[in-house]
Amino acid sequence: MKTLATAHGSLALPAFLPDATRAAIRSADAQDVAATGIEALMVNALHLGAQPGTSLIEQAGGIHVFMGWDRPIASDSGGFQAFSLVTAGAALGSVTDDGFIYRTARGASKKTLDPEKSIRHQLQLGADILFCLDHCTHPDADAEAQRASVEHTVRWAERCKAEFAQRVDSRAEGRPLLFAVIQGGRDAALRQTCAERLLEIGFDGYGFGGWPVRADGGLEEAVAQVAELLPASIPKHALGIGKPENLVAAHRLGYDLFDCTIPTRDARHARLYVFEDAPVGAPSFYSTFHVSNEPFARDNRPIDGNCDCLCCRHYSRAYIHHLFKSREVLAQRLATIHNLRFYARLIQERRTHGRECS
Repeated sequence: MKTLATAHGSLALPAFLPDATRAAIRSADAQDVAATGIEALMVNALHLGAQPGTSLIEQAGGIHVFMGWDRPIASDSGGFQAFSLVTAGAALGSVTDDGFIYRTARGASKKTLDPEKSIRHQLQLGADILFCLDHCTHPDADAEAQRASVEHTVRWAERCKAEFAQRVDSRAEGRPLLFAVIQGGRDAALRQTCAERLLEIGFDGYGFGGWPVRADGGLEEAVAQVAELLPASIPKHALGIGKPENLVAAHRLGYDLFDCTIPTRDARHARLYVFEDAPVGAPSFYSTFHVSNEPFARDNRPIDGNCDCLCCRHYSRAYIHHLFKSREVLAQRLATIHNLRFYARLIQERRTHGRECS
């Protein structure tokens, strides 16, 4: 089995990292998440830098101690969030050759995010996998914008690696990993240029940057292209890929790591995942349903009769329906536990059967 060695243990691959953006999975604590079989999490350095502050987390003993999670943690640089703010309107900021200038709201004070600051914040968090600051673009952005994105991404990655090397060399604790992100939109030549230049700099792993999913729900062709451009032995992170069918498809293409808010966000909105009697990867290998819908008010079956999560072992669909209708916070906790267990089971199936169909 392929693994990724980190300062907080060896991570079996493939792996799904739920987005614990602000050092928490909404409605579930670290023990709940660990009990589902999830082995790693993704936090966001930009959000944690704003609240409570990465220096405060460092003083608390690092992100693992702070949130009570003793397994691997990856930290997002926050570049995508800064990009989202900048593209929401000129009043909220801009992109420069040095990084991002942004406001979190109109009228708020200006903040900056550059490669060096991004690395410093992530090192203060104490994450096991750090991501270089990158310049994301919308896939429909024009050629000039895509070229600027690639140029910024490569130059910022160089600066990130230099800052990382300077600071990590002086640290006594275990060395974290540094991943770079490949941009280029739908332009195959730009994707290749970005990948080749980042490979020349040299990183521990690489992520697919930008929008990975088409409007029709399928994967962009660039997802396959980027996987082909990278050596098979190098860890590849499909950033933002989280729908089960897309995860399976990306894994077959060569990706090892995945992160997304989908399973936990869906859980909070009463949408639950169930495996069907079909090979994983087949069009109908899973289904979803909204347990808050009226037909489930008298359904005394578990969410999934083959699931061993806390929710399915002890509670019925009717009870979960009642909790959502009553707006009890327990509803979101149990639904989140179930959906994360679904993803952990999916990952285990992928580890067992490899990149082929089950």
